[in-house]
Amino acid sequence: MVAKGDIISSENCIGNGTNYPAPKFLQDWTIQDSRSQRLTWYKPPLTVLVIKKVKDVSVYSPFVQLVEWLIEEKQMVVYVETSVVGDAYLDQFPSFINIKDKLMTFRDGRDDLTNKIDFIICIGGDGTLLYASLLFQQSVPPVMAFHLGSLGFLTPFRFDNFQDQINNVLEGNAALTLRSRLRCVIARKGKLEESNNNGQGRRGSTSLLVLNEVVVDRGSSPYLSNIDLFLDGKQITSVQGDGLIMSTPTGSTAYAVAAGASMIHPSVPAIMVTPICPHSLSFRPIVVPAGVELKVSVSPDSRNTAWVSFDGRNRQELLHGDSLRVTTSIYPVPSICAQDQISDWFESLADCLHWNVRKRQKPTDELTDLTHSSSLDSLEQNELLENGS
Repeated sequence: MVAKGDIISSENCIGNGTNYPAPKFLQDWTIQDSRSQRLTWYKPPLTVLVIKKVKDVSVYSPFVQLVEWLIEEKQMVVYVETSVVGDAYLDQFPSFINIKDKLMTFRDGRDDLTNKIDFIICIGGDGTLLYASLLFQQSVPPVMAFHLGSLGFLTPFRFDNFQDQINNVLEGNAALTLRSRLRCVIARKGKLEESNNNGQGRRGSTSLLVLNEVVVDRGSSPYLSNIDLFLDGKQITSVQGDGLIMSTPTGSTAYAVAAGASMIHPSVPAIMVTPICPHSLSFRPIVVPAGVELKVSVSPDSRNTAWVSFDGRNRQELLHGDSLRVTTSIYPVPSICAQDQISDWFESLADCLHWNVRKRQKPTDELTDLTHSSSLDSLEQNELLENGS
């Protein structure tokens, strides 16, 4: 699905007029060509998981239209959460009653969807995509997200002509953005245990994949958090402030940007480290390579513990002696583009965050006219003053 594009096309390096064979590391140096990330179905998709925004009346009607069309027209097996089928409000739609018995259901945290789903459709806001990421803690099926929420930074599709758009995707006419995730492992008091599929280990260890960010903060304590930060086993700094955000490029436009971080395109292989209200004038956000391991622990002389949350969920306390390890996961989220990687991202920046919105500067001809008129006004005022004197 993903191809590589060569950076070095020449077989020789040229310097001082002499040709030298290119070093081996340059010959093998490749980067991911974003244009080659296209959706390819090795077999027609048969099962689809539909995730809708909860507690939003405006989503019910589109949800019913979508599910009915997928079942009746496309002959697909549709999975929804058990709580959706039990929603009494949906019984007000006669078409939903007719297809209700044809829906397959699952229970979050109990049923394993691995290898059961070919395709995911989200309708709602960005939270629906984060929920899809949470459901699949390993390989994730391609995700198509429709914007019916409030922000919609991660949901590029409009629902108006959903049939044509889904047909295009099913035919393989779509680009992909491979959104990297962070693998977060908490080791309790230095004892790391293997976790099960729910992310919980036998001694309380936690292993979760996050799409946006993992946040370590001071919780309800009135004291500064005092957190030690390590990179590949070497301590690089101690964070004194409200906390620390470790985010993916996708998450750089979420909590991190509100804390002063830069915005990174989701195709860039990197991890962003952003302090939250640091008690320092020189602690700026940094970007580190995707291949490193970050470790966070509560400093031994810290006055308080810390709290950690994963994409805003599973909040838990980080005690003295505990550690949190963060690496880039090998399981990204393949997000289907409405146009392409570049256009979708910049449209989201403009539409959702109003990036670089300001009044246009006036052209030079108008400025010349204004300058000329102001000069005439000044001359007229000077003449009046001279005549008056």
